[in-house]
Amino acid sequence: MTEWLGDALALARDGRRAVLVTVAAVRGSAPREIGARMLVTDAETVGTIGGGQLEYRCAEIACDALRQPGTARLRRFPLGADCGQCCGGVVDVLFEPLDGSAAWLAAAGRLRSEGTPCALLARFDGNGLAHAVVTASGVVAGDWAAWPDAATLALARRSLSERRTMCNRLASGIVLVEPLAHSDFVIAVFGAGHVGAATVGVLATLDASIRWIDSRREFLPARVPCNVQTLWSDAPAREVAALPPGAYCLVMTHSHPLDLEICGRVLERGDLAYLGLIGSRSKRRRFEQRLAAAGYTRLERLTCPIGIAGVTGKAPSEIAIATAAELLKLRGERQAAAAAPIADLGPFAGRRA
Repeated sequence: MTEWLGDALALARDGRRAVLVTVAAVRGSAPREIGARMLVTDAETVGTIGGGQLEYRCAEIACDALRQPGTARLRRFPLGADCGQCCGGVVDVLFEPLDGSAAWLAAAGRLRSEGTPCALLARFDGNGLAHAVVTASGVVAGDWAAWPDAATLALARRSLSERRTMCNRLASGIVLVEPLAHSDFVIAVFGAGHVGAATVGVLATLDASIRWIDSRREFLPARVPCNVQTLWSDAPAREVAALPPGAYCLVMTHSHPLDLEICGRVLERGDLAYLGLIGSRSKRRRFEQRLAAAGYTRLERLTCPIGIAGVTGKAPSEIAIATAAELLKLRGERQAAAAAPIADLGPFAGRRA
């Protein structure tokens, strides 16, 4: 949920002002969850807090704030009575001017790029808005007059552990805690051609950590979303060894021999969640024959063609959307299986015959 951070840092580098709009608290039904954010500049809106009349009203308020710079504000929106939305809940929205000079923003960006898990704390009360960036070892940066108390630090640790944004209501305001950590939904995309670029473009909008690998340096863009890491390698297949267990692999390079080598490395690992190869059923048959001849087993783990069933288009954007949908479906199934209660197998459970 931290894609806004990369956008905010890019605006800061360009010297552009913005207003960060955040869903700070929710009661009842609402279009988006706590922590949903959008950035409003003088030229565009980036991200969404759910659309509809709520988002339109919030964009207007943010534009007014850009024209008349001031302090942060917290607004409450009863969605039914105030916005005419059928959700019917109540949403508290935080409006925060950004000018790129905040130490907490730079610290959060640095820790995020280093891969250091941290939590971003925002406290809004009668004294205004204050921030702190907290790692497991303590506070890194911020403008909190008194460093966060023990209860707030405990909330930050819980937020990091559960990987979700949390809110603590105060008598005169709120404390909002957002975890800034790389997602455990790790996707390796081998290949930066047309389909690879389109696929990364779609995947980057998800709460995912993406490694984009190619042997052609000029095909990897200099600027990518903050959850995308580009890796130039003269031997991309070697990068399979560096992937964490449970990663999802998409193989779509410019070279069939390289595709084959990468597929072999993934099959050797045996602990990766998915192996998807771009191509047709005939390409799959040829690859299965060559992999089997090379001694590889469990070839049923190879998915080719890739993409959720029912989408047959061959345009890069269509392949990208279908592939992202397939990965989301598979990840949801794995999460459901991991959360399912273990059946009582009786006194012989775990014994070998």
